[in-house]
Amino acid sequence: MIEDLEHPIKAETLDSAPKGPTSEPDPQTPSLTFRAGRFLLHFLREFVTTVVPAVIIALLINVFVAQAMVIRGPSMQPNLHYNQRVMVEKVTYNFVHGPRRGDIVTFDVPGEDEPLIKRVVALPGETIKVRDGQVFINDQALEESWPVNPGGPSYPATLVPPLHVFVMGDNRGSSRDSRSFGPVAVDQIIGRAWLVYWPLEQIKLIE
Repeated sequence: MIEDLEHPIKAETLDSAPKGPTSEPDPQTPSLTFRAGRFLLHFLREFVTTVVPAVIIALLINVFVAQAMVIRGPSMQPNLHYNQRVMVEKVTYNFVHGPRRGDIVTFDVPGEDEPLIKRVVALPGETIKVRDGQVFINDQALEESWPVNPGGPSYPATLVPPLHVFVMGDNRGSSRDSRSFGPVAVDQIIGRAWLVYWPLEQIKLIE
């Protein structure tokens, strides 16, 4: 059979040819700026919902519940030692009752860079006197149930004012305490030391 040369072969038109890439942006593809903004918004949302509450909770715990403290000197030996870490709880004094005799407390003193830690030995309304290493409360010798290293200066009979306590270190000969700066106002007290948590081999409740 002879091929019909008069019937032209149909060529593809330019319109039907495959199209190459164009420089026009796809309206359905987010721009780089839009994606960056969406990422930033997501980051801010996560920050506000996770980090901020965690910081607030930590601050509330530190203000109202407990905080850590490092023993810096020898004034509380033989019961607390240099470089021990103790946990100071604040719940008792904030919500239950005030300081009691025998409590080891931390407190702020004007002129000191860091809080001090001492033991409460006299309460508001009591008269305290220290003579030859012996503590007297209302002219009665104080029977201390905690170990004490006696020594240090005597102290004349003094009435503890309302809302104040008289504090002393257990290592009386190496302690700057109420014999030096007087009774401590209750609102200067940070909390009660109740636990040694470091070093691990020395963990104990504080008495």
